Amino acid sequence: MATALSEEELDNEDYYSLLNVRREASSEELKAAYRRLCMLYHPDKHRDPELKSQAERLFNLVHQAYEVLSDPQTRAIYDIYGKRGLEMEGWEVVERRRTPAEIREEFERLQREREERRLQQRTNPKGTISVGVDATDLFDRYDEEYEDVSGSSFPQIEINKMHISQSIEFSSRGIRPGLTTVLARNLDKNTVGYLQWRWGIQSAMNTSIVRDTKTSHFTVALQLGIPHSFALISYQHKFQDDDQTRVKGSLKAGFFGTVVEYGAERKISRHSVLGAAVSVGVPQGVSLKVKLNRASQTYFFPIHLTDQLLPSAMFYATVGPLVVYFAMHRLIIKPYLRAQKEKELEKQRESAATDVLQKKQEAESAVRLMQESVRRIIEAEESRMGLIIVNAWYGKFVNDKSRKSEKVKVIDVTVPLQCLVKDSKLILTEASKAGLPGFYDPCVGEEKNLKVLYQFRGVLHQVMVLDSEALRIPKQSHRIDTDG
Repeated sequence: MATALSEEELDNEDYYSLLNVRREASSEELKAAYRRLCMLYHPDKHRDPELKSQAERLFNLVHQAYEVLSDPQTRAIYDIYGKRGLEMEGWEVVERRRTPAEIREEFERLQREREERRLQQRTNPKGTISVGVDATDLFDRYDEEYEDVSGSSFPQIEINKMHISQSIEFSSRGIRPGLTTVLARNLDKNTVGYLQWRWGIQSAMNTSIVRDTKTSHFTVALQLGIPHSFALISYQHKFQDDDQTRVKGSLKAGFFGTVVEYGAERKISRHSVLGAAVSVGVPQGVSLKVKLNRASQTYFFPIHLTDQLLPSAMFYATVGPLVVYFAMHRLIIKPYLRAQKEKELEKQRESAATDVLQKKQEAESAVRLMQESVRRIIEAEESRMGLIIVNAWYGKFVNDKSRKSEKVKVIDVTVPLQCLVKDSKLILTEASKAGLPGFYDPCVGEEKNLKVLYQFRGVLHQVMVLDSEALRIPKQSHRIDTDG
């Protein structure tokens, strides 16, 4: 009788790695891999009760993987949501009828929304701290002949305003007088045109065109209203890096004057974004604006440098924040993130300890089931002077002399790799090796490699690859030079 698979087992298996197929594998590749593992793990091939029970579990796991990946819809959901996505109920079931591209787009949107909601408490608290700094004395001071004026020997920097607010939004927002009408039209795939009319305390009519792509955001707008009427054009470039760096610039002109603003923002931690912008305007002068968003909290520091358009003020407002940021990033932010990563890694190891033990037992069971098949494979390969795996290790290797204090954590995977040899070839896909039959992760969260010493045509070969790197042997480049 078949043994049911637990939810934890389903969540911890990588189906592609288990079947040793590419994520882009065709139905024929999936079927071939499935048949091969079925022959290896079929319970009827084992008479020993213990081996038969272990084979039954692994056979059902392989069958479950094949059922999911052989169906285009369930495979698409598995690729995006993972194994938990296969158990979704309610509206998520409708998503299964979408194409893989639609499912991926929907998932990314929902993931962003879930992350934002997780950062909010039930009452949705929001806070803003704004500190205004008057630093005009740095660039607009009395001349030297007025040095006798009291207190003029050093520039005076003052905090001219401070605003701290904390708000809590409840579900009942009450009634606010006003009326807003918005008309929107898609001009193309990435461009939307808006026409908005707002009536109330601040009535205005606004028309704008917004173009948003993966690498840029462009806006042009015109507003006529009380008390603000203006024309605006802005552009933002999005760098495709891990820190989500963005550089932006804008030009705004209205009854209040003209303002040019340029700046940048960058993610400095998982939930924190730091930004700085230089504002140059007539008659406003030059200001530096520093903003830090931390979850639902905003810290804003507008620093007024001068009432005039002085090149020196613009230069220091631009260069100063860059120098400070790179110094802070190197001396404070980077060490802090490294320490946080170590803490998370330690927590990951602790939480995965039970799972690693279970995976180790499963791998040992799989190796015992492979013994007979491996014996036949070795006999066949020896008869044709084919591919023999002499030794194979998987895990953390320490080759750098500067890391001598670190502990080597490897497991012997000679038998599992020999079992994957077919017609004197061994092919491993571009995925983590930890999910392969007979493998497990000996060092969770750490960098791993696979090292293989093998014999082909009577000659020793050796190769080492990264955990997620594809491997194909034999190769002439792996040959060990024994001439010396």
